Amino acid sequence: MATKVSVLNNGPLRIEGEFTVCDALGKEYGLAGRTVLSLCRCGLSENKPFCDGNHARQGFQSLCEARDLPPPKPKV
Repeated sequence: MATKVSVLNNGPLRIEGEFTVCDALGKEYGLAGRTVLSLCRCGLSENKPFCDGNHARQGFQSLCEARDLPPPKPKV
């Protein structure tokens, strides 16, 4: 199954499929076999980097529509 990342309006990033989540040092979080989870986008979660629903309780708002990104800049 391909990995799918969805940006939920006024909410988290939802990841579905096969994936790993690593900290800044490259150590993997133990996901207990999950194939779906949500990552905090608002900064209010008490379980970062995972979403705990605080975005809804605190009124976080962010609407994101899909768009094309410009081509990457050439590496020098």
